[in-house]
Amino acid sequence: MINTIEFWSPVILSMKVSVIAGFIAFVCAIWTVWRMTIRKFPGLTVVETLFMLPLVLPPTVVGFLLLVIFGRRGWVGQVFEMFFNMPIVFTWGAAVIAAAVVAFPLAYQTIKSGFTSIDGDLIAVGRSMGASEFQLLRFVTLPLARRSLMTAFILAFARSLGEFGATLMLAGNIPGRTQTLPTAIYIAVDNNDLNSAWLWAGLMVLMSFVLLLFTRTAAERD
Repeated sequence: MINTIEFWSPVILSMKVSVIAGFIAFVCAIWTVWRMTIRKFPGLTVVETLFMLPLVLPPTVVGFLLLVIFGRRGWVGQVFEMFFNMPIVFTWGAAVIAAAVVAFPLAYQTIKSGFTSIDGDLIAVGRSMGASEFQLLRFVTLPLARRSLMTAFILAFARSLGEFGATLMLAGNIPGRTQTLPTAIYIAVDNNDLNSAWLWAGLMVLMSFVLLLFTRTAAERD
């Protein structure tokens, strides 16, 4: 018999983490693409390659690097603990950080494709009329790239929802506190609790299917 509270706890936590992490990755990607679009500099390709690394690195490597930075011996972790008297690691906030980091490359690449597909003449006309770069972003770039923006957020949310390795290393697997759906499935399989594993896996497949279907439907209507 599956305990209702134990079943829904990782589901609710995963949704909360995915929404927040997806939003953080989405907003950071918009700002980063915008700044790197309007200001070219030597080494741009190197910087963009660094942005893409979480997409190709093993999750354990990403988790280890995050642990070095945000752990109790890391400089960010030490500063955070000094001000808030609590560590970052092994909290649901750590799960948000891990998910946002691995989701950022997808959001960045999708938004960049949307921004670069906009006719440059429109931007040039806006500049000639005295519009600031922020006004161009708000009134020209974002509206014209709305399809890419929607896709970027959904991809960031979906990637956050499925994050496992980096989350396990930085946030751990504490039931009711940091246990997300992927870690719950892993533990359920390890404990031979296949009923719970099937239910959680089916729920994740259903949510992912709905998100992708919504994205495709919206793109066809646009």
